[in-house]
Amino acid sequence: MSMLGITEILLIEDNADESNLIARILNNHANNIHITQINDGLKVLDYLYKKDAYKNCKTPSLILLDLNLPGKDGRELLKEIKTEDKFKHIPVIVLTNSEDYSDVLDSYDHYVNAYITKSTDFDKFNKDMMVFKDFWLNGVMLPSSMELD
Repeated sequence: MSMLGITEILLIEDNADESNLIARILNNHANNIHITQINDGLKVLDYLYKKDAYKNCKTPSLILLDLNLPGKDGRELLKEIKTEDKFKHIPVIVLTNSEDYSDVLDSYDHYVNAYITKSTDFDKFNKDMMVFKDFWLNGVMLPSSMELD
């Protein structure tokens, strides 16, 4: 929960249907959130570094990251986010279809805060997103995007 009200979530997902489903589930069950959806790894860097069209965007309080992305994949993004002083404190939660154990280990080796595998069963996926919401949006204190900018 952000100290100042709105929790800025950066949702990085290249599948528009999955991205919209995630955003809809979270928006239907959480108050005081703003979700920015980006579908390309290179655009994520523009967003984080506030370049071009993203120059007035808020720094996210939380990042949901798919691993398989065009442009720059999530594995590379995770490494960059967690080694950049400006961003390394932002919690990153991998939300991916990959159940590959090497992806899990690699993600934690690069300081991911949690690794969630997307279920193909809607009810289980919805339940997983509720657990995510309860913990990350209601249970923990997140860095405030207003304090980061």
